[in-house]
Amino acid sequence: MGLKWTDSLDIAIELADKHEDVDPRRVNFPDLRNYVLGLEDFDDDPDRCGEKILEAIQMHWIEESD
Repeated sequence: MGLKWTDSLDIAIELADKHEDVDPRRVNFPDLRNYVLGLEDFDDDPDRCGEKILEAIQMHWIEESD
């Protein structure tokens, strides 16, 4: 079973591993959405994503990067 938008912590962990050279504090939401959609394990409807979900993913990613 793949990652869903609600798996914000797991998505953040994957992003931190895949994009070590990216500062999550400087990622805009369109780019963040594209990073998530590009994850191999991601399997959810691209249109089910909103700003609150992206904020949660970004906050977890920042925590993972610190």
